[in-house]
Formats: sequence, structure tokens, C-alpha cells
Amino acid sequence: MKKKLSLKLAAGLVCAAMLAGCGSGSSGTEPQTIGEPTQAAEESAAETAAAEPAEAQELTFVLNNEPDSLDPSYTNNSFASPFLTNLFEGLVTYDENGELAPGNAESWESNDDMTVWTFHLRDGLKWSDGTPLTAKDYVYSALHVMTPTTTSQYVNMMTDYIVNGQEYYDGTASAEDVGVKALDDNTVEYTLKQPTPFFADVTSMWVYAPVQEATVEANGDKWSTAADTYVCNGPFKVSEINMGESVVLTRNENYWDAENVTLEKLTFRYILDLSTALTAYENGEVDGVRNIPAGDIARLKAEGAGTHTINVYGTVYYNFNCQKEPYNNPLVRKALNLAIDREAIINNVAQLDAQPAYSILAPGYMVDGKDILDGRSTFEMSPTADVEAAKAALAEAGYPDGEGFPTVQLSFYSDDTVKKVAEAIQEMWETNLGIDVEVTSADWAVFYSGVQSGDYEVAAMGWSADYVNPMSFLPLLVTGDVTNTSFYSNPDYDALVEQIKVEKDPAAFAQLVKDADDLVSSDYPVLPLYYKADTYLLKDYVSGVYTDSSAHLYFKDAVVTK
Repeated sequence: MKKKLSLKLAAGLVCAAMLAGCGSGSSGTEPQTIGEPTQAAEESAAETAAAEPAEAQELTFVLNNEPDSLDPSYTNNSFASPFLTNLFEGLVTYDENGELAPGNAESWESNDDMTVWTFHLRDGLKWSDGTPLTAKDYVYSALHVMTPTTTSQYVNMMTDYIVNGQEYYDGTASAEDVGVKALDDNTVEYTLKQPTPFFADVTSMWVYAPVQEATVEANGDKWSTAADTYVCNGPFKVSEINMGESVVLTRNENYWDAENVTLEKLTFRYILDLSTALTAYENGEVDGVRNIPAGDIARLKAEGAGTHTINVYGTVYYNFNCQKEPYNNPLVRKALNLAIDREAIINNVAQLDAQPAYSILAPGYMVDGKDILDGRSTFEMSPTADVEAAKAALAEAGYPDGEGFPTVQLSFYSDDTVKKVAEAIQEMWETNLGIDVEVTSADWAVFYSGVQSGDYEVAAMGWSADYVNPMSFLPLLVTGDVTNTSFYSNPDYDALVEQIKVEKDPAAFAQLVKDADDLVSSDYPVLPLYYKADTYLLKDYVSGVYTDSSAHLYFKDAVVTK
């Protein structure tokens, strides 16, 4: 999936959710997300309070994919999320109720037009090596992200917002010209190109996390590949990096809230095969598993085996390469969309607790207690396939009964569930439209490199929001945006997104989002499949672990009681 993009990119990590966005300096005119704490969050908090900690506060948690990097300035890969969420803390974070909360910044505010945001750091912040962390580190980190040689996958999340950020990246502005300043050791100020009511939410992204200048400059891009050079500022620090096997985190005694971190050791172990990971969990070899084989979810829930289901603000979809024929024809894209039985994919193939998706933009963003997307169109799609309408659209595109349509190259990354979904789509298109489909797969790094370069036709993708606002989704289809790997382009949509970026009135914001969604979804730039809930496994003797709407797992409050 984001970076994102990352599949946040990972199809196993995306879903719809509601979160409450708040900050100490938020304006009353700011569009808000409003949601109740989940039952899991409430139970987790209660369990943590009542738990009697075990003598050994150690936990082993299985991850099913290895990230491309552990550098928050570089990666937008969702597989890095468990690491970066627990090794770093930015200006703001999310609490166990899914609400925006103070992180390194104890408070923040904006000016009246929301173009200048000021964050006030806590006193006495330190890096994991014990050296002071100040506002100057946030300035260095922002400039580092916006330096071309960093090749940051999330660079647009700064250059799109910060004054002279793009110019600095292009080499036409100096560091002094960039709108990130340390007013003193405890105050960092961001000056933005335009009013941005949701900027505090944007700073929750790990690309805004600080990185230590000393280790980055001494070790280059290798600083994040070895434990002895990995300096961070979160509740945990890196003790071991065993490539392809595990990464061991230990409690960071220099974290500002270290006295409230109980867990002493957190081992992230890589087991790529989901069935093997589940066996390790059921045999008691590990304490938790990030992803579960789809066919086992119902059984594990019935057995009370430690399943935790969470709502995530995101969407699973397939990209069409909109620059390639015949996918540059909206009628072709419409036909391919209408020929899909989403209900069958959800219930029989992926076997998930999910909602059919008819747009890339997930529901879940609330204004005045109401989802802004309530009552929107389904864009002629339905839970099951509309074969006749799909055939009619394909015929109108010039391919009656599929005659003359080139073989579809359908690609996906190596994952059991994603493979099953791809094969189901292949069968539906061949049966319902009379076209040929060839399915291919590759490891994530190879697959995603091809997607980024446009070397594909139709590709498995997905997105979990980087921050809780529709603006985390809308750039995915903006012309030329780094996250736009479908290479779709519509000037009218681009113009609407520019209006949305600066709109401060909640009702007007909501209407503009709906207008943009209606416009772009009617053009079928992607193949949306479902919005869903995400399920992971954790033994019942572990409490205090929680997630946010982007499926980031937080272990800072974890307690082991066995």
C-alpha cells in the first residue's frame, strides 16, 4: 500500500474505519473524524490495568513480509509499519482510542488561516543513544527527506505542503528558504503553501519522524541496517537485525515515557508462509501473528484463539494502467469492473469480514457524526457481477463478446490470499466477458518496482490511509502524483483536489470530497474490490496492544501476564 505507495499498499492490511482527529490547537472549523473507541480498545485498556505482569516481559510476534527498509525517511512500505511505529515517535501519534494525541510535541497550534503550524516539544527529549533531541532535529529530518539523494518514497508528503519544499528538492531554493524552522530548541514551525486544516494529522506519518543527523551523516543509507548504528526515539530501540530471520527490539530507556513501557523485549520474527506461522502460534512457539490464512479465521474465532479484528480506513483494489491500451478506454475499465462478483470474492475466496467497494475512497470519515460518503452512488456496480451490462460496455468499447481484446496481463505479489483473488478475477473475466487472462506473480520488491515504473497492465494494489482524512486517498489519482501508479489523469479531478486541500468549512469540504469521488469513480480508474476489517492473532496473556486506522500496531503499552 501511502507510500504508499505501499499497499498500504498490502492488500492484507486495508479496511475502513472511523477515528477521532484532534489536536491541542485544532480549529473549530476543521473537518473532524468522529468515532467511538472499539470494543477491543476498551477491553485492552481494562486488561492492561488489571494485568499482573509476568517476570519476563518478552514477546515474539510474527510478521509475514519483510520490509524494504527500516528508515522512516525513505520507505512508504506498510511492511515497515510494525517497526517504525514502535521505534520512532513523531510530533503527534495515536492513542488506544484511535484519537490523535501528543507525541514528541506536548501541544501545537496554527495561525488563523492554517498556513503556519507551531509544535512545542516536551522538555528533555533524547535519542536512544542518550543524546539530546531538539527542534533542530526535526528541521534536519525534513530537509533530509526533501533531498533527492534520499530517494524518499513519501517525499511528496512534504514537498506538496511545505513552502519551498519542492524548490529545495529541485535545487532552486536553499535550506534557509524552506518553511521548516527551529524557533528554539523546543519549538518547530512549519509554514505551508496553502491553508491545511488537517496538517496535524499529516505529521503523524512516519516520514515526519525525526532521524538523527549524526548517524545518518556518518553511515549514509546504511544507518538503518545495523543495530549499532540504528538510533531512534520511540518506546523501543533495535538490539539485533538478523536479515531474513528477525529484528529484536528492546525497551528504550531514553524514551520520554519509558517509565510506562513495561515490555522489555519485542522480537519480530519473519515467517512468510501463513500456514507455517499459524502452526507456530498454535504450538506456542510465538505470541502473535500479523496475518492469518483466510480459511482459518472463522475456526480461530470460534475457538477463542486470540483473534483481534480491527477496522482500518482503507481499500483493496487493482490498478489499471490507464496509459496503456486498451485500459486507457473508460468503457473497457467499466466492463472489467461490472464483470466482477465482489460478494463471491469476499465470502468465498478471501473469506473476509468485508464490504464490497465501488470506489477507491473508503468510507469512515465523519463530519458532525455522519459519514460524508453516506448515500453515494455505486457507479453501476453491485455486489454481484452484472454480466449483461459488462458485455454491453465492452461491446461499446469495440470488443463485442470479447472479440479482438488482447490477453490481459494480471499481476500480483506473492501472497496466498492475493493469489486466490487474482485467480478468481481471471475466471470471472474469462467467463463473463469471453476474454483471455494471464496471471503472473513476483516477490513484493520486484512486483512493486514494475508497478511504479508502469511496467504492468492490471496489478493487485490497495491502500490504508496514512492519516485519517480523505486527502490520504485523493492524491492516488491526481495527475503526476508520486502515489498515482495507475497513471490516471483528469484535470477536472485535479482541480477539485486542489480545492479540497484548502477548504476549512466541514460541510463544504464534505461536498467537495463527494464531488471528486463521483467524478473519478465514474471513470473507473481502478478496480475496487472491498473495504474490510483486518484480523491478527495475539495470545490472551498479552494485553495493551492496540492499532490505529492505518493498521499500525502499537506495543508501547503491552503487558505479558503468563
